[in-house]
Amino acid sequence: MAVQPAVLAIIGPTAGGKSALAMAVAERLDGEILSVDSMQVYRGMDLGTAKPSFAERGAVRHHLIDQVEADETFTAARFVETADGVIAEAGARGVPLIAAGGTPMYFKALFHGLFEGPGADEAVRERLRAETGEALHRRLGEVDPEAALRIHANDQRRLIRALEVFELTGRPISELQTTWEAPLDRHPAVWVGLTWDRSELNRRINLRVRQMVEAGWIEETRRLMERFGGLSATAAEATGYRLWIDHLGGRIGRDDAIEQIKIATRRLASKQIKWFRRFPDVHWLDGAAPVETNAEAVIALWRTARGEG
Repeated sequence: MAVQPAVLAIIGPTAGGKSALAMAVAERLDGEILSVDSMQVYRGMDLGTAKPSFAERGAVRHHLIDQVEADETFTAARFVETADGVIAEAGARGVPLIAAGGTPMYFKALFHGLFEGPGADEAVRERLRAETGEALHRRLGEVDPEAALRIHANDQRRLIRALEVFELTGRPISELQTTWEAPLDRHPAVWVGLTWDRSELNRRINLRVRQMVEAGWIEETRRLMERFGGLSATAAEATGYRLWIDHLGGRIGRDDAIEQIKIATRRLASKQIKWFRRFPDVHWLDGAAPVETNAEAVIALWRTARGEG
C-alpha cells in the first residue's frame, strides 16, 4: 500500500503567488502553512521578506515565522529540526500541512537531507583562519562565485567551510549542495510549482519592491539598526536590507537602492527557478491563472494522492 503524502509542497519564484495559493488551499482544506523561507524566521523583518499579514496568520495557522531576532543566526539544520517537529505534530492531529516558500535549499534539506560534505580538515582550517575575511571572500569568488554571492565577507566560518570543501573535493560547495544523490523521501509530499512568463514575473517583482518601500521598508530597516546595530550574517542575506542600511548611512540614494533591489530580486527569482526545476515529480501550474482555479487543481491532486477520490 502506497504511503500517503504528509505534506503538500508549493514552490516557485519570489513574487510568484505561492503565499496566496497556500492560503487559498489551507482555507479550503482547514489546513496549516509551514513557511519554507530562510528570511521569514526573523522577527522585525516583515516587509522586506513579504511575510503574511497578521490577519492572514490569524485566519490560518502559520509555522516557522518569527523564530529568532535579526541579530541571531538561523541555519538550514535548525530549520529541518524544527520543521520535522511541525510535520510530525500536524500529522498526529490529522491536519493538512502546506509547505510554501522560496528557499530551495530549505526544501531540499527538509525533503531530501542536508549536504554534509567531507569531514573537517584542521590543517586546512588553521591555514585559512590566518587570512582576512576579505582575502577569503576574494578567493571564494574565484573558485565558487555563486557561494561568494551569498556568503558575506565577515562570515569567516562559512567562508572557511566553503573553501575547505573546494580544496578537499575539487568541486564548489554551491555545486555539491544542488547535487541530487537520492530521491526526495524524508517526508512523502505532493509537489506543486507555479510557472511564469519571465517578463510578467519581472513586472510583478518591480511592482512589489515599490509597494514594499511605500509600506515602510526603509523605516523597518531603520528600526532594526537602532535596535541591533546590524544584522546577523544569515539575516543580512535577505535581499535589499544591506542596500537600505547603505542608504541610511548616506552611501547610496533611495532611487538607486530601489533599482538595485529590483535587479537583485530578479536575479534571485532566476536562481530559484533554476533550483526548483531540478525537483522531480512537480505538478507545474500557470501562476497567472486565477488563484481559485489553481487552488482547486491543487486540492484535486492532494485528494487523489491520498486516495480520497
